[in-house]
Amino acid sequence: MNVKQECAKAAMEYIQSGMVIGLGGGSTISYLIDFIKNENIKVKVVTPSLKTKLLCLEQGLEVLPACVVEQIDVAFDGCDRVDEKLHALKSAGGIHTQEKLIAKMSKDYILLADVTKFVPTLTYDHPVTLEILQESLSFVLKKAEALGGKPVVRTGSEKDGYTISDNGNFLVDVYFQAEQDSKQLENKLTQIAGVIDVSLFTTVVTKVLVAGENGVKAVTK
Repeated sequence: MNVKQECAKAAMEYIQSGMVIGLGGGSTISYLIDFIKNENIKVKVVTPSLKTKLLCLEQGLEVLPACVVEQIDVAFDGCDRVDEKLHALKSAGGIHTQEKLIAKMSKDYILLADVTKFVPTLTYDHPVTLEILQESLSFVLKKAEALGGKPVVRTGSEKDGYTISDNGNFLVDVYFQAEQDSKQLENKLTQIAGVIDVSLFTTVVTKVLVAGENGVKAVTK
């Protein structure tokens, strides 16, 4: 097995039949779905990822919309970076608002990461992504700059104009200097009027499974 498969296999220890589980996106999650199917574990899945949803349905797993679920037993997701305080940064997918909802609905929110993504402290070599109301664009850009960030409204080559999230909102990638108080930064960004949520996760991660050449280790607070 490769490193991502080893990480997914380790995640199986936290899953039991009858659970409602949350699944994010990415290749490690795809491996986890394969293991759930192959071991015939009967679970119900909540996911913010369309790709993950379709893969679950292909494998015969039941998928529930988040709006009918009050609580999730355990959720698994990936990240761009996560540090020893379990502060995580998620950026690329643009579905962090739904991901954070699932994280907060979960009794246990576990990130699956290879060793290259686990760092002593976040250094912000990836931007913080904000999902914002379209009407708040100019205001949010000004406030993000006042916090020391360099905001860039996300665009895509496949679509003319700004990228629109699944919720019909704009995505703004904000670049910060390496030295930041992550929890304070998340609080300040989420307090800006018009910001729906941000891709910093400083309070919801309960555990990280870190996979490397020497196996998988669980890191908790």
